[in-house]
Amino acid sequence: MTLPTKLRSYAMPATVLILTAIAALYAARAEGYLPFVLAMVALTCIVGVGLNVLVGLTGQISIGHVGFYAIGAYTVAILTLQGLSFWLALPLAGVIAGAIGLLLSLPALRVSGPYLAMITIAFAFIVQHLTIEWRGLTGGSNGLMGLPPPTLAGTMFTEREIALLAIGLAGASTYLFYRLAGSAWGKAMVAVRDAEIAARSIGLNPVSVKAAAFVLSAALAGIAGGIFAALIAFVAPDSFPFSQSILFLFACIVGGAGWVLGPVVGAAITVVLPEMLSQLAEYRLLFFGLLLLLVLWLAPEGILGTLARLVRRIDPRPAQPGDVAAFLAASPERGALEVSGIGISFGGIRAASQVSFIAEPGMVTSVIGPNGAGKTTVLNMIGGFYKPDAGSIRLGGQELAGEPAWKVARAGIGRTYQTTKLFETMSVRDNVLIAMRRGRLGSMLAFAANDADEAAAEALIDFVGYRGALAAVAGDLPHVDRRLVEIARALAMRPRVLLLDEPAAGLMAADKDALSGLLRRIADLGIAVILVEHDMRLVMGISDHVVVLDAGTPIAAGTANVIRRDPKVLAAYLGGAEMRARGRETPWDGSRDAVLDVIDLVAGYGAAPVLQKVNLQVRPGEMVALIGANGAGKSTMMRALSGLLRPVQGDVILDDERIETIEAHRIAARGLALVPEGRQVFPELSVYDNLELGANTRTNVDYAAEIEAVLKRFPRLRERLNSRAGLLSGGEQQMLAIARGMMAKPRILLLDEPSLGLAPAMINELYDVLADLRDEGITILLVDQIAVLALAVSDRGYVIDSGRIVRDDSAAALASDPEVEAAYLGHAEAAQ
Repeated sequence: MTLPTKLRSYAMPATVLILTAIAALYAARAEGYLPFVLAMVALTCIVGVGLNVLVGLTGQISIGHVGFYAIGAYTVAILTLQGLSFWLALPLAGVIAGAIGLLLSLPALRVSGPYLAMITIAFAFIVQHLTIEWRGLTGGSNGLMGLPPPTLAGTMFTEREIALLAIGLAGASTYLFYRLAGSAWGKAMVAVRDAEIAARSIGLNPVSVKAAAFVLSAALAGIAGGIFAALIAFVAPDSFPFSQSILFLFACIVGGAGWVLGPVVGAAITVVLPEMLSQLAEYRLLFFGLLLLLVLWLAPEGILGTLARLVRRIDPRPAQPGDVAAFLAASPERGALEVSGIGISFGGIRAASQVSFIAEPGMVTSVIGPNGAGKTTVLNMIGGFYKPDAGSIRLGGQELAGEPAWKVARAGIGRTYQTTKLFETMSVRDNVLIAMRRGRLGSMLAFAANDADEAAAEALIDFVGYRGALAAVAGDLPHVDRRLVEIARALAMRPRVLLLDEPAAGLMAADKDALSGLLRRIADLGIAVILVEHDMRLVMGISDHVVVLDAGTPIAAGTANVIRRDPKVLAAYLGGAEMRARGRETPWDGSRDAVLDVIDLVAGYGAAPVLQKVNLQVRPGEMVALIGANGAGKSTMMRALSGLLRPVQGDVILDDERIETIEAHRIAARGLALVPEGRQVFPELSVYDNLELGANTRTNVDYAAEIEAVLKRFPRLRERLNSRAGLLSGGEQQMLAIARGMMAKPRILLLDEPSLGLAPAMINELYDVLADLRDEGITILLVDQIAVLALAVSDRGYVIDSGRIVRDDSAAALASDPEVEAAYLGHAEAAQ
């Protein structure tokens, strides 16, 4: 830790101490009404700090904290009236409020967003009604009066002394938040807020982390309520209106949720501002509300958050290399991961069945298969996110099947995700440091890392190849750096097994080569690497063992050279003999003037383009297939054409009109209809309603006649016309999605993976429908994972690999072209 860093670590405590001293000195000299106002600012600050733990760190919204405030006040009132010292009653108020907060958190924190807010609102109303109805204890609507003032060393506390007490506790609670935010507990709370799934995969139990935040927040509100009771010497239900909860939340948000001094600034604004507007009489609350809205509009991150964003400077220092092998050698004794006969079903659909393999330390075991084969499902079972219906998952003799993800992570299994799940608001360094704890968080007041931890984190970050700033915010990183940091975070757990879910997705060729070398180095350190990946060149180049799944069932296993020549594997990727599609009786011979023309199209997500200068044409009445391996860019192409993804450069021309900059709904109205991957019907609407919505871009539609025409083409839908679309089978939903697209009377129909997840018999039926549409002159651009079928039904085809068109020809020529097989399973030399 450098000297400037050490100095900065003292800056915030010094600031809190100075502000507390200034407020205390002012309160000691204030006269009249001012001590009361200062006391209320301090009490609002204390509650605001508690809400800052809940809102600012864990992202949980509570609109019922006035309930805990009231519990603290009534606790002090009841106990002091019974003769107990205020100095004993006050901590008891915090303990009781915290205990009730724990009980409330158990059901409340299993929901989020508006549902959590509604639960806390209900809690506040329950507390209010209890104070009214429990007359024997609370005094009912009349409340409790004549509370004895606190005394200390013979001195009776007046408003001034209570204000000083409140200011001191506000300073202490602010410092407590500073220490909590810098501790492993605070980092864990932020991690759970930013990416709860990823938090589980580094050994954090989100329920316990959120519950701890709720308890702390409730306890601070209870303590503040106890001081409030002593301040006014009287408590009644009317002393705790629901609007007070809103003001408490405003104090947290307006000042800047998550910032140490946010509640201080927010409390000063929400308490002092109405007092300054008191001369406006009945209009003061109106002006107060308008000013708050103005602040939230101009500074949505709060006052401190907005100021920090304007002056923020990122330390550019990169990671320093270190001894990664020594760090990883400190992990428990490594053993093989034994997966035996695991399987799982979702709603009667068998997603995986009888999957077995052994992942040895120091080896790369790849799990591959076409879309919908169950690869990610298998990783989720191994990682503890799904509980297998059958089978065993053992690591070093420990049974992990059915254990929650955070326990699986602590046992030594790290993972990454298809879509990176970093802790977006944390720095690159902190993303790695929190994972090094493996879920063991220690004291809430101890700092999250020491010098040795930081050196190890830097070594890991350098090892994976990240060359950016350590202090960079993870949410601002380009795609390739996000991948690298996620791998570094997984390695920080000292895993015995590393699960990688499509780590090469969205990377350019040079980045994939670097990733391949990194995965090999990780395996060479003695870690068992399990890789799910669609880039067959990468898979065949680094895998020691390959397991192939199709429809959730293993169909082959062995070395890369054996796998790429296995007939069952070729059938799974390219289509088997049981599947058929009807070609044209006579070759297509239509207009050569393209209805859709794609010129040098570049598109992608974030910094790395997926499509790289793609050129493609579709002519009127023609059926064109776009084929390639998973992750090659097919669905990205469909999204870019339909306007769901804005291209970076290039032209998309529909009927001689450029559409690449037009919104998706306007493109649809111009006659380009997308049937998306995964069908995406409207599940709560009937089949009829789905069909009717398909024609929403047209005017003067005779719905009954056109739906009748569609039903003749899709007879399966007729008897389900009034059924909810979500109750249809997968094949029926796919037919409905195509029928809905046809209702738009499109100039061109885009079909994205229509066979995905369907049984062979249903696929054959679907392709019969596609052949009929083609023969009727419908212009279709077809993307499908089953290349044999797509080419059999099409007139022409394009082969896409790593975002580039590598081959285009007639469908018949491509059906026998070895380049097609290579696009799916890699070239033979890659497996050497």
